[in-house]
Amino acid sequence: MCWDNGEPFQPDYISQTFKSIIRKLKLPDITFHDLRHTHATLLLEQGVHPKIVQERLGHSTISMTLDTYSHVLPNIHQEAANKMDDIFDKNIESVSKNVSKNTKTANKVKDAE
Repeated sequence: MCWDNGEPFQPDYISQTFKSIIRKLKLPDITFHDLRHTHATLLLEQGVHPKIVQERLGHSTISMTLDTYSHVLPNIHQEAANKMDDIFDKNIESVSKNVSKNTKTANKVKDAE
């Protein structure tokens, strides 16, 4: 980043300016970099796919993102198990309906004989 005249900002300019604004607004003392972590955490908590979060953060690999933010996903195993339960429940209902339908058809055939 640079000034309008093309001169680059000093390396700590943005961080220092952010800290100054935070103090003036009497907000909790956070760093500019903390916003990056908050951004990633909020996205993951809302179910945004980690690959999207990785791309937004500019991490070179998804493993870097998952290694850094895996604590945000403690329920991921339970959610996966719940989804499998839902899949099985739907399939069991479907099979039950088909068995019932086939049984009725078979009974009609027997009665017709």
